[in-house]
Amino acid sequence: MIDLFLFAGQSNMGGRGIPCERFPETAPKVSPGAGWEYRPITAPDRLFPIQDPIGARENNPEGIHENRKTGSMVPAFVNAYYALGGVPVVAVSASKGGSPIREWLPGTPYLTDALSRLDQAGKWLEKNGYAIRHTFALWCQGESDGDEGTAKETYFSSFLAMLGEMKRHGVEKLLMVRIGQCNLPDAPDRYQAMIEWQEEIVAAFPDVVMVSRSFASMRDRGLMKDAFHYYQAGYNEAGQESGRNAAAWAASL
Repeated sequence: MIDLFLFAGQSNMGGRGIPCERFPETAPKVSPGAGWEYRPITAPDRLFPIQDPIGARENNPEGIHENRKTGSMVPAFVNAYYALGGVPVVAVSASKGGSPIREWLPGTPYLTDALSRLDQAGKWLEKNGYAIRHTFALWCQGESDGDEGTAKETYFSSFLAMLGEMKRHGVEKLLMVRIGQCNLPDAPDRYQAMIEWQEEIVAAFPDVVMVSRSFASMRDRGLMKDAFHYYQAGYNEAGQESGRNAAAWAASL
């Protein structure tokens, strides 16, 4: 039995993690039996042990193409999820750096590609004798909408349209990793509205579950490597928190 996860959103889901002298952590190795990656573009006939950067070569010229991935939260998430819940993860990578919510609407290249990858993974797993307990999406996105000044009503309606399309493709719940703060001295509160909107979405819609708020404190703790991204230690922390919370929540279903 496995749980199938679509890892989707923008660059902080894809991962831009690196070590530094102050935070020398690298991405952890995934524990034996904790999870595998399904690669629908380059090798759709088998599973692979999860290694960061996950999805590094899963590029679709007509959909998601991403060549800047380094270290992500996925290995830490998978380890924590398996350690607490005992159910391994099959991971499907579907993130695109710099993508605002309008690029995740039904019918757009990114969402169409992401859900095609998920559908392909589910069919392959069932054909090859894997029992899928749950299908979830782990989602981290919103910084680009903060940069663009997307209106609240537009973000909400677009998010719900995306969620509805995900559910039509078998996603039971969207598990949200809330975004963090902007690390620009002239715009330190640029993402505060988006942070509040994401809390409102979780409160209002039971198909969306908050599993991590870790990124919020990382700017003040020195864990941001640039204006938008984190050192690998930050991704590991967010992955551990979201994996633990997701496993505890899944066990309650």
